[in-house]
Amino acid sequence: MRICIHRGTQEVGGTCIEIESAGQRIVLDAGLPLEGEDSVDSLPQVSGFREPDETLLAAIISHPHQDHYGLSKYFRPGVKMMMGVATEQILKTAKIFTPSGIEFKNVLHLEHRKALSLGPYTITPFLNDHSAYDAYSILIACRSTGKRLFYSGDLRGHGRKAAIFQELLQNSPTNIDLLLMEGTSIGRISQTAEFPAERELEQCFVKQMMATQGMVLVWTSAQNIDRLVTIYKACKQAGRQLIVDMYTAEILRATGNHRLPQATWNGVKVFLPESQKRQIKRHHLYTLAMRYKPSRIYPEQLAGLTSRSVMLFRPSMMRDLEDAGCLDGASLVCSLWPGYLDQEKQRPFLEWIDRHRIPLTHCHTSGHASITDLKKFAQAIAPKVLVPIHSFEGKRFKEYFANVETKGDGQWWEVP
Repeated sequence: MRICIHRGTQEVGGTCIEIESAGQRIVLDAGLPLEGEDSVDSLPQVSGFREPDETLLAAIISHPHQDHYGLSKYFRPGVKMMMGVATEQILKTAKIFTPSGIEFKNVLHLEHRKALSLGPYTITPFLNDHSAYDAYSILIACRSTGKRLFYSGDLRGHGRKAAIFQELLQNSPTNIDLLLMEGTSIGRISQTAEFPAERELEQCFVKQMMATQGMVLVWTSAQNIDRLVTIYKACKQAGRQLIVDMYTAEILRATGNHRLPQATWNGVKVFLPESQKRQIKRHHLYTLAMRYKPSRIYPEQLAGLTSRSVMLFRPSMMRDLEDAGCLDGASLVCSLWPGYLDQEKQRPFLEWIDRHRIPLTHCHTSGHASITDLKKFAQAIAPKVLVPIHSFEGKRFKEYFANVETKGDGQWWEVP
């Protein structure tokens, strides 16, 4: 079994790993680099991505974050894909509302701990605790060589699915020759630092809701389902209704999990910003819009509900909220990686909240594991060799883990 990490040994995001055995290949992820160009030129040079090649059996998408799936939109039609059912539905929904959305047509579905055979490989997914919904680690066992590779994907142990992480530690795959492990947090936090648990954020949100006279705006990702649950629970504690945009309502519906907050629930309303209204008109999705008619809230209603509402926010909605006259006494909670606010493209947003005298606070926790949890994970998997990926600090892995071997992008090497 041979491996080539096309991208990921020296950066967070853009992950793409090619595996070959007996002349047949599979690929783990095809991500858009965080700072890379969104073009076909960024797609790794994998035979079968651009032109037909029957030796490429499938590309596996570990979870629906762009840094793991984003360049797959440049695949030639017909490339076989493997991903979770909810991942496929989330990406189909994203295609309606965002320019980066992708719809796949040749898909095999991943299910937690259910093995699939493909050529010489047996592929077993393990559901992860991560900020993306329907995220997986992947075990790849090669029947012809007996080699066993475990790909961590992105994971953590402090989210709302922390029990899944504990299950992986207690009932982990055995006899692993190679662990490809993410290390996003390495170099960002100390060895002993812990991230706040997702459940702890509820009180952070409740405090902000109770202290705000007007509307509470929360800027977070519509695909961070754990965070949406946290915000909903905080709204219930604070006695406020939650207003989600139609894209977020569709993402929640796309998960297929009706235990998650839905637009049909009491205390949840749906707002349609102008940018999303244009997308609905463009794609003639009037049936989709009608689905939310019973729970719609309209611009002219917002000003009268500010003290009782929490609205999910993104900068594209700034004009909508100005026109609705609902910003008096408002506050804004940023529930994203703080580094986003340092980017030049966020300058108009920062000027906007300053102009409207909207105070900004942060309630956030990482979608990635602390170093402490990474150490527990590596010890549970107990690989013969651990190779760093999805990290800017691959050279520092040897400070924390045993049996580390660093690799470079674009190099082919044998699984030991």
